[in-house]
Amino acid sequence: MNKNKIKEISKHPYFRYGLVLLAGLLLGWLIFSGNDRNQSSHQIETVEEAHDHSDDPTIWTCSMHPQIRMEEPGDCPLCGMDLIPLQTSGSGDATVDPDAIQLSVEAAALANVQTTVVSRQNPIKEVQFYGTIQVDERLSQSQTSHVSGRIEKLFVTFTGESVKRGQPLATIYSPELLNAQQELIEATKMKDIQPAILEAVRDKLRLWKLTDEQIAQLENSGEVSPFIDVAATTSGIVISKNVNQGDYVNTGTVLFAIADLSKVWAIFDAYESDLPFLKIGDQVEYTLQSLPGKTFTGRISFINPILDSSTRTAKVRVETTNPGMELKPEMYANAIIKSPLKHYNNEVVIPKSAILWTGKRSIVYVKQPDTDTPAFLLREIELGPSLGDSYVVLSGLNEGDEVVTNGAFTIDASAQLAGKRSMMNETAGRAVTGHEGHTMSGSSNTSENGEHAMLTVQGLCEMCKDRIEKAAMGVNGVGVASWDLKTKQLHLNLDPAKTSVDEIAKAVAKAGHDNDKYKTDQATYDALPACCKYRG
Repeated sequence: MNKNKIKEISKHPYFRYGLVLLAGLLLGWLIFSGNDRNQSSHQIETVEEAHDHSDDPTIWTCSMHPQIRMEEPGDCPLCGMDLIPLQTSGSGDATVDPDAIQLSVEAAALANVQTTVVSRQNPIKEVQFYGTIQVDERLSQSQTSHVSGRIEKLFVTFTGESVKRGQPLATIYSPELLNAQQELIEATKMKDIQPAILEAVRDKLRLWKLTDEQIAQLENSGEVSPFIDVAATTSGIVISKNVNQGDYVNTGTVLFAIADLSKVWAIFDAYESDLPFLKIGDQVEYTLQSLPGKTFTGRISFINPILDSSTRTAKVRVETTNPGMELKPEMYANAIIKSPLKHYNNEVVIPKSAILWTGKRSIVYVKQPDTDTPAFLLREIELGPSLGDSYVVLSGLNEGDEVVTNGAFTIDASAQLAGKRSMMNETAGRAVTGHEGHTMSGSSNTSENGEHAMLTVQGLCEMCKDRIEKAAMGVNGVGVASWDLKTKQLHLNLDPAKTSVDEIAKAVAKAGHDNDKYKTDQATYDALPACCKYRG
């Protein structure tokens, strides 16, 4: 090939394009081959690091019995399930406590974990109870017949009618009255000879509620009548009518019962556990189902010193004026009293939702501060009195601690699977090896920390719920009692060494509620408020 031919080829455009493509390929190989070598070196280092971590012993556990921890794979010694490797957080955060449970930010969000910073407060306990409006017994009077005879006329013919003091209620035909009047006329004729007889007859008529004016009129006119009117001795409302026209009555027969409703009583049932927070003179606010939106106030005037043996409640009386006659006997009332707990001033208060109960123990999960990933530590606390939606904490928490108020069960479940301290594991579990047999730490869901049980209990309202739960909690050995109004299921956490479901069922039946095992007696059932009558 001559030089002219070579020049023609080199000038051809395809030849030039080929040289450019070849140069680009060569340059790319030089660049990326160096990166591959670097990546290969980095992968080797990563594999070596992974190899170093793989030297740590793998702990194997059971998904159903997290207290089982073994150094080798195999079967669970309790249920026979395949053991799984125990997962670790792997966060590498040196500030995280070894006993803490770590959740990624995404996992905490999915579990809806919420926390609250606790503070010291002057706690106020809200006591809620239920009752009815009743007649003030001191303003209720019976209208009786002072003579025997027949009801000739009735001027009050129905219950609920208003009457005024001195108003005639009925006219009675009385032969005895006629004879006494005739004796008066005869004694008047002999008043100069036998004045004592005249005075005795007058006293007899006075006992039959004849006035001195009526007696003097009889003496002057000399006219007798067998009829006498029964007049109202008080103003008010007729709450009971016991006779009809034509009935024969004796001396002392109650014809009507009249009550003055200008003042009424609100009678509430207070459980024995709430009585320490009530005292005479406390102001009470209450509402009525029939008058929504209105709030009535009064002060406690009397607390019955004797408990009802069936309902375990004491009657609390609140006196209220009733100028507009809005309050009517037998209306249902719901009351709330706010009682400052001066003995627990400046104590830590936490929401009720933060607490997990395990029979003897009460625990919360506290968020560990200054960690890159959310970490939570179990904390055992001592509880004071309940404040309704919150509790006083006597020990175990400090002001400023951040406790989990929602999602605590999710965190506790993670702790159980990780073999750490949890609601059912009082101490952290340790590895169980083949050489150690079936030894494990912690406790099962039995006597020490309580076992769960359910009981179907009949009831209709929130008052029933309070009565059922307090009856169950009154049994020694019951740690938790929660009744669901919709499903009628009573969820229990009990110590089987101290009590049984049978004993709890007896206590609930004694309080007035039928259940799977026992039926309450009719007298106890009849004593329940009307809103609690669950039998058809």
